[in-house]
Amino acid sequence: MSDAEAITVYSDYVCPFCYLGRQSLSTYQDEREEELNVDWHPFDLRAQKRGPDGEIDHDVDDGKDDEYFEQARENVERLREEYGADEMVMDFSRDVDSLDAQAASLYVREEHPEQWLEFDVAIFEALWENGRDIGDVDVLAELAADVGLDADELREVVETEQYHDELRERFREAREHGVTGVPTFAYDGYAARGAVPPSQLRRLVEGE
Repeated sequence: MSDAEAITVYSDYVCPFCYLGRQSLSTYQDEREEELNVDWHPFDLRAQKRGPDGEIDHDVDDGKDDEYFEQARENVERLREEYGADEMVMDFSRDVDSLDAQAASLYVREEHPEQWLEFDVAIFEALWENGRDIGDVDVLAELAADVGLDADELREVVETEQYHDELRERFREAREHGVTGVPTFAYDGYAARGAVPPSQLRRLVEGE
């Protein structure tokens, strides 16, 4: 990754608004003359449903009922049209666990930073455009190979949970920084939460 200035992004791959927020960020990046990198920080959207064993318990009540999801779906549809995300599959994928995908992404970010963004985009597209299960290590290994990474090495990282402890520490740090929902964009001490439009990202970064 280059030394260009960066915007901090807290996100979780299973969050539809994170996918849409990245569409907005991509539009803003295309409008800029100078490069703007993404300083990605993982976040566990399913933390309230995750048990001590790390597995998601879908029976846990996290306060999100059918009315909540219907409203969220309407908001996603509105933003999908607004941001021109025509390839987005309208499926909230509630059963998909992103923990392994985030561990894989963290590994790539630290060990192969020049290929991280391409891998990150591939994960988002696999879930939200192609409806693939990014909680499946075979899918993650295939995505890694597609961007020129060693699929077997990626598989080993995920299956041995080599990066899971670090990932949980990153989740804790996000909460300590006051991040309670995603996507959250941060720059120079200021933050914007949600799939905000490119104009708001411009104001966040450029103060205009």
